[in-house]
Amino acid sequence: MSKRKVKDAPLPLGDCLTEAQQVLRERFCRQQLPDRPEGVEAQHKHLLELLKRTAVHGESNSVLIVGPRGAGKTMLLQCVLRDLLEETEVQKNLLQVHLNGLLQTDDRVALKEITRQLHLENVVGDKVFGSFAENLAFLLEALKKGDRSSSRPVLFILEEFDLFAHHKNQTLLYNLFDVSQSAQAPIAVVGITCRLDVLELLEKRVKSRFSHRQIHLLSSLTFTQYLQRARTQLSLPDNFPDSKFAQEWNEDVTTLCEDKSVEEVLQRHFHSSKDFRSLHMLLMLCLSRVSVAKPTIKPADLLDASRLCLADAKANMLHGLSILELCLIIAMKHLNDVYEGEPFNLQMVHNEFKKFLQRKSNSMYNFDQPVIMKAFEHLQQLELIRPADSSAAKTQREYQLMRLMLDHSQIMEALQKYPQCPTDVKQWAMSAFG
Repeated sequence: MSKRKVKDAPLPLGDCLTEAQQVLRERFCRQQLPDRPEGVEAQHKHLLELLKRTAVHGESNSVLIVGPRGAGKTMLLQCVLRDLLEETEVQKNLLQVHLNGLLQTDDRVALKEITRQLHLENVVGDKVFGSFAENLAFLLEALKKGDRSSSRPVLFILEEFDLFAHHKNQTLLYNLFDVSQSAQAPIAVVGITCRLDVLELLEKRVKSRFSHRQIHLLSSLTFTQYLQRARTQLSLPDNFPDSKFAQEWNEDVTTLCEDKSVEEVLQRHFHSSKDFRSLHMLLMLCLSRVSVAKPTIKPADLLDASRLCLADAKANMLHGLSILELCLIIAMKHLNDVYEGEPFNLQMVHNEFKKFLQRKSNSMYNFDQPVIMKAFEHLQQLELIRPADSSAAKTQREYQLMRLMLDHSQIMEALQKYPQCPTDVKQWAMSAFG
């Protein structure tokens, strides 16, 4: 149906739902930038002024944006760049180089990427440079348009900044900070990291050339704001094609957010992570359950989505283990209880398993030693157990000391959900856990 319909003529329910899902999915996935970042106005103003001095007045600067994952560091920088590029002069002159510590794993790769992003491959050609500094100086020289004052300003953005500190001799960081300090060319270096101790990773010569400007983003979000954010994220905009449907949807969303069970679910998510990306994932799972037969999001949908989001990966892995592997894990747990968390080896686990078999009249669980060894190795591959220390590799396999990487609740939960788990194994587990 045409979206240009008069607002009085409502769209069919199916079309309305499709349109609503499209609008909300775009909002959750594309992470559209807010008109103005909330709660970080001072940091926004500080960073904007700093980058404006480089982009407009040709003054070199360096700054670090520090904060936990999901705090909005990249979003803050993108908002600043968007506001900065509204000026025509900046738009014409400013060059941007985006580097990521996860992708540019050494300085040679980083230099190639800088050359590519500055479109200087043809200028460099087959030239051979004696050092990294010489190469970088040549690149910046190539951007000059006459005298030094008319050089084009370059903005270097280093995501995962702490990983660049692990590069050999920190050559890239040294040269970038050196250029920014010695005013050879107007450049701004912006590092983004989630490590609070990032300055401790820098060598003395690198640290001395850094401006020591840091912008900290520490979430001061309250649960009321978090709840409000969930409500606004699920609400449809005023310009939605069918205003009557949008109004009803928004009323349902308000009712949903006032529900006690929904508040509890959101509170659990808020306490585990204040990251909006995890909230968007939760809301996306709820949205996928909406259909013509069930045109609104119900509290039960949110509860199911929360279970999926907060599912314990280790406990889920236990559901796919064989009965033998499950028995070995129960034997390990029993050993943990008896010896109060001391490490164990395969021989001890096997002896514990034999005790269980002796209590049973039938020999349904009689396995040969190689089969048990294979099951034990499989548990190690799945990282459900791990060697207690590095010297374990030199020891004979049966006597390598191991530690169990699961706790009581994870094992019990897995046993409850394990398909057709034998009753005697469950009883043994119960007795093992006292």
